[in-house]
Amino acid sequence: MSGILDLLNSDLGKTIINGVSTQTGQPQEKTSNLLTMALPVLMQAMKRNAATPQGAEGLLGALNSKHDGSILDNLGDFFGGGVNNDVMADGEKILGHVLGGKKSNVEQVLSSKSGLDSGSVDQILKVAAPILMGVLGKQKRELQVNDKNGLESLLGGMVKGNSPQQEQSFLESILDADGDGSIIDDVAGMVLGGGQKKKSGLGALIGGLFGKK
Repeated sequence: MSGILDLLNSDLGKTIINGVSTQTGQPQEKTSNLLTMALPVLMQAMKRNAATPQGAEGLLGALNSKHDGSILDNLGDFFGGGVNNDVMADGEKILGHVLGGKKSNVEQVLSSKSGLDSGSVDQILKVAAPILMGVLGKQKRELQVNDKNGLESLLGGMVKGNSPQQEQSFLESILDADGDGSIIDDVAGMVLGGGQKKKSGLGALIGGLFGKK
């Protein structure tokens, strides 16, 4: 199963990054870097929510109906002429459901690390959230996931890395951050042990933090 960062590095991922960048008026590189950090965080938050029967039932229901993956069939139309207000409202609902009361803190931490103001982070995530749900819905359909255990396995697979335990700790720390923006650097220092060269290109931010080559 492909991880969410593998998706971002694919042709589909490049289409998503370009579309989100154009829609929000932010540079492609900053948009790419933000999504590289943010999408695994959202996946980890979904995994956390799906650990309860009620959360799993709610997510499965959404993936069986509105977010079945069809959004990915024609992203040109999705982005063409600008993403409509209904999609943005849907993205807001998804973020509110997934992150709950931690939404502002998570966005503040991502803003601090990405160099984008929190308003831009919020706009990018609103556009990206319905697409992320579509990716999850498509994977669910292809793998015929129909229960809580299958859903947890699917979500875990999509946030996988070379150091799963460290990665999970890192993502959980962002979700539990108090919004002061320091947690990413603090946890990155722990994971890397202090000295790793920066990489360039997509995946460098998260990939570098988890020691991926």
